[in-house]
Amino acid sequence: QAQVVESGGGLVQPGGSLTLSCTAPDIVFKTYGMGWFRQDSGKEREGLSWVSADGGTKFYADSVKGRFTISRDNAKNTIYLQMTTLKPDDTAMYYCGGGFSGGRWNDVRRYKSWGQGTQVTVSS
Repeated sequence: QAQVVESGGGLVQPGGSLTLSCTAPDIVFKTYGMGWFRQDSGKEREGLSWVSADGGTKFYADSVKGRFTISRDNAKNTIYLQMTTLKPDDTAMYYCGGGFSGGRWNDVRRYKSWGQGTQVTVSS
């Protein structure tokens, strides 16, 4: 299974910013849209944002709209999630989903590839 790799997580104070990165192999990155998700312990994986393969279409969950920005660098096979005005409720493991097969962008079942995740902790 093609592997995606997330990075960039860490500890940040409330109100702070953080940028996550996700790289993927050509077969995943250049063909499909990709999404960012997060999961806190005991909760379902939540879709945050999605970007199409050509970067022309983007979606955001209401919970992050206006605070998070998704982007992609096709030369580096990398997508980013710029997170600002972080809150303690944003604390979670953040995952990148690749190999989107169509349908609802925030449906985890529509993705073929997942990374190991990167932990984001928002705390003072």
